[in-house]
Amino acid sequence: MLETPDSGEIRIGGEVYGLKKTGHRTVPADRRQVDRMREHIGMVFQSFNLWSHMTILENLIEAPVHVQKRDRAECIAEAEALLERVGIADKRNFYPAHLSGGQQQRAAIARALAQRPKVMLFDEPTSALDPELVGEVLKVMRSLAEEGRTMLVVTHEMAFARDVSNKVVFLHKGVIEETGAPAELFTQPKSERFRQFLSGRGDVV
Repeated sequence: MLETPDSGEIRIGGEVYGLKKTGHRTVPADRRQVDRMREHIGMVFQSFNLWSHMTILENLIEAPVHVQKRDRAECIAEAEALLERVGIADKRNFYPAHLSGGQQQRAAIARALAQRPKVMLFDEPTSALDPELVGEVLKVMRSLAEEGRTMLVVTHEMAFARDVSNKVVFLHKGVIEETGAPAELFTQPKSERFRQFLSGRGDVV
């Protein structure tokens, strides 16, 4: 684990994530539970993390075919539909290096969706993009939010967080400064640090 919890519990999809102490380390209690839970979580990384030696279509079907053991023809059809949805169907046979940053991130979102996840995790999905490419990625993410998909997003895009989230958590130096509904947090922030953060961004206040 990247961090060691010292209290409380971790739940994923309503299921308690089992942990145990081994000396000074906290580790998963059951590796099989980890593998099973991981199958239902889609991850979109800050730096795309597409496999450079595979085409975009191959990137999308790799996990469904080889990890989830689903039918290859079914996975290809579903992958092509996902690429159509994110607006890069014409790039299916291209390698990642031949796509723009925004196109690569949209491919990464489609790859995560191809695993049919219950929860999607986004780690600063727009921070590695040029400003003119940010909008195309956020448009796809907005559409996911509108269909009710569960997403946990780490972002500095405050307007996006305000518009699409049902809960916002503001962190400062690894500590939760404030949490609540966006309508409350963005209009009546209680944390001095959060007020300072918002005041430096004229687009959100």
